[in-house]
Formats: sequence, structure tokens, C-alpha cells
Amino acid sequence: MHSKILSTASLLVAALLLSGSAAHNKDEWKSRTIYQLLTDRFWRDDGSTQPCSDIGKYCGGTFKGIQDKLDYIKGMGFDAIWISPIPENFGNDYHGYGALDWYKVNPHFGDEQGLKDMIKAAQDKGIWVMLDVVANHVAWIDEAYQMVNPFNKKEYYHAKCQINNWDDQNEVEYCRLANLPDLDQDNAFVRSTLLQWVKDTVQKFNFDGIRIDTVPHVKKDFWKEYAQAAGVFQIGEALKGDVGYVSYYTHDGLDATMNYPLYFTLRNVFNYKHSMYEIRNVFNQEKSAFADVDALGVFIDNHDNPRFLSMSNSLPLFKTALTFTLFSQGIPIIYYGSEQGFNGGNDPANREPLWTSMNTQNPLYTFLQGLISLRKSQEVWTFPHIERWCDDTFYAFTRGNVLIAITNQDQSGQQHRDISYHPYKPGQKLCNQLFEGDCIFVTPDNKVPVYLLKGESKVFIPATNAEGEYVFAQE
Repeated sequence: MHSKILSTASLLVAALLLSGSAAHNKDEWKSRTIYQLLTDRFWRDDGSTQPCSDIGKYCGGTFKGIQDKLDYIKGMGFDAIWISPIPENFGNDYHGYGALDWYKVNPHFGDEQGLKDMIKAAQDKGIWVMLDVVANHVAWIDEAYQMVNPFNKKEYYHAKCQINNWDDQNEVEYCRLANLPDLDQDNAFVRSTLLQWVKDTVQKFNFDGIRIDTVPHVKKDFWKEYAQAAGVFQIGEALKGDVGYVSYYTHDGLDATMNYPLYFTLRNVFNYKHSMYEIRNVFNQEKSAFADVDALGVFIDNHDNPRFLSMSNSLPLFKTALTFTLFSQGIPIIYYGSEQGFNGGNDPANREPLWTSMNTQNPLYTFLQGLISLRKSQEVWTFPHIERWCDDTFYAFTRGNVLIAITNQDQSGQQHRDISYHPYKPGQKLCNQLFEGDCIFVTPDNKVPVYLLKGESKVFIPATNAEGEYVFAQE
């Protein structure tokens, strides 16, 4: 098996950058599979499984709740979690994106010790913890700036204006998103305070990485300093489908971004049956635009967009999209509730409480369990994503010895392709890991015959005998 060799020098540098913290760097994070959860919606620490009466408000999830259910996450094979922002928020802002007091942990979630206990418990189980952070805006308090700690003066903010033209970058950076007071990072106090806050927070609680909210709303030069201050892997959110726009924030800035261009492409391909060539096109664009495509966050669901199943309601295509997410180039991020088939639409419907249905026997839970186990055993992140076939309805690629074949057709009949561009030998036996006994042989003229039924995906690896040797047809 191909083994990943970590650079001793890079680990030493990372350790020096953030003494006392896990300080996991970009290359280490590539091996991780992230489970994104909303702290308020994951698990209540009193064990109550009653539905939430109003999902537009707090529902009761806590740090202790996460700690109590870490085995539910680990059981699927996830080795990282992304949690909600932690500062005390205004009013009913259960999501964490409306900070009121930056120096107080949100009491709805628990206290500092509870957060530390949860993080330590997760890390003891081999699960890294990524913190969602915000540096663009504060709570929805209009101009009552005195309510915010420590940004309690009007001079700490840009002049009040609303973003109306999203193609005007000046407006995006200086005006308000959803009327949230926009911090002025050019103000010396604001800048130094935000940098010190992220440094202190990462060190104090021993976070392994950060996800940064609303990156395009702040000038890029600030993010370079912010990344250095954090001292851990950073992945930023730039919610646009334009590859050039999103990649800009990784040029001498952040380690990586969420791969929104690919997200919109996958939504088109699987939900709206667009051509698979769109996958090829976005990958070709990203190869030249990003310095490191393998660090991008790959996802098909999150808290800001309607869930996949709310758009197509096709379980086969959902499973295929999950397969692609977990084996494609980049760091896979799976949104909580995917393993239970949640199908909520626009916010807040896509932020359902999980405690009503934490079924470890759900076919989607076990499906993810199998995929993640295979991703790890084959260490796919150490191999390039190589396209092996592409047409309107069929796409295949390899990561090392693993061949992934997918279709976006869940209504038509069988899809059959004979793939001639592949890394295998004539006569070699390949077995689909998603269905026991589904094996094929590379033909004598060196073609891999792949058959997919409605919306199906297959993940092939070479068969081996008891001695670990590859199996061929004549055997």
C-alpha cells in the first residue's frame, strides 16, 4: 500500500508556529474526513429527543452533547468535526454568526471548561476539531455598537450601507451583509484585536483548524495575517461559483477555500442532470487557478444551501454524489443529517435537529461508514484524481488503484462503458466495494467493462488472494 510520509521539517515548523496547540497543517488535513455539525442541532446533553418547537431559535444542542455522541461520529469513520462559532451571540442566533461578546463562550452551548472537555475527548478518539470563525461582522444590533464587546464604538465599523450589487467588490467589502454591522479591519484596534483573538482562541482550546466565514467581505491582505495568527489549517468560505474569484483568496492568503465552484457544478450535474462534462471543465479551470486543489473543501450539502434531497429526492443520486465527494480531489466535508437522509430546504429548514433520528442502522449511515473506511484504507488523498472517462451521463476517475464510476441518470436504463484508459492489466480482477460479489475482469484487449444501473455508483479495487497478490482471470 502506498504510504504517506510526513515531512519532519514541516511538522517542526508547525509546532514552533503554535506552541501548545495541535497545529495541524494543510497536508495533514488532507487525510481527514470532516463531519460538519451545528452545535445547537446535534445532541442535547440531557438526552431529550423531543422535536424542536421552533428551528428558527435555540433548540438545545451543547458541547457536552457533542462529547456524549462522539462515538456516533467516529462510528461512520469521520476523524474531524467542524463546529459552530463559539462567542456569545445576540438573541436567538443559535447558528453562532452574530457575535455579541467575543470573550464569552455562548452559554447556550456550555462554558469554557465544557468546550475544552469536548475537544479533548474528541482528540483522544482521533477526531480533530475545526472551529467556525467570523471576522467580518458582529451581531444584528444595527447601530447600537455599545452592546458589542470589545467592538463597542462606531469608529470600529464601516459606514452603514447595504450590499446591493454583489458584482461590486468594493461594496461587498465595505457594506453590510444582511444588515450585520461591518467591522473595519483597517482600524488598528479592530485588526489587532481580531488577530489576537483567533491566536488566543486556537491556543486556549487547542483547536486543530478553522473554517472562516464570509471571506470575500474582507480585503485579502487581512486574511494572510489572520492565517498566520491562527497557526493552524484554514479553509475559507467564498460563496461564488467563479473559480477565479474563489481561488484569489488562496493566492498568498489562506490555505484553502470551500470548493463552491465544484458544489454548484455537482448540483447541476446530479440535481438538474447537466452534462458530466461540467465536472471536467471545472476541474480543468481549478488546476490552473489553485496552487493546491487537494486542500479544497468538497461538499454537496451545508447549512447555507438547501439539502441535496430537497432538490432531487433521488436516493441513488444522493449516494452517488456522496461517493464522488469522498473520493474526489480535496478534503471531503459531509453535513450532519446526510447519514439520516435529511431533506430540509432553505435555511432554517436545512438545520434540522439530529437527535430525533440518530439511527446507526440507517442504510446511509452504513453506506458512509463503508465509503470512509475504503477512503482511508486506500489512502486516496496521496494519489492524484485522474479522469478515465467522461461523457454527458457517465464519469469515471481513479485515485491510485481505486476506480470510481458514476452516472447522473436515475430514470433511464443501464449505462455501459468500456474504459480503455486505466492503470490495470489485461485479465485483472476488479471488485466493486459497494456490492459484494460484483466483480469484473479487464478484457484481453485491455478494457474495463463497467455497467451502472439507475443512478448507481461503483468503487472498484483490484482483487487479491490470501497472499496479497493480484488476482487474474486465469486463476
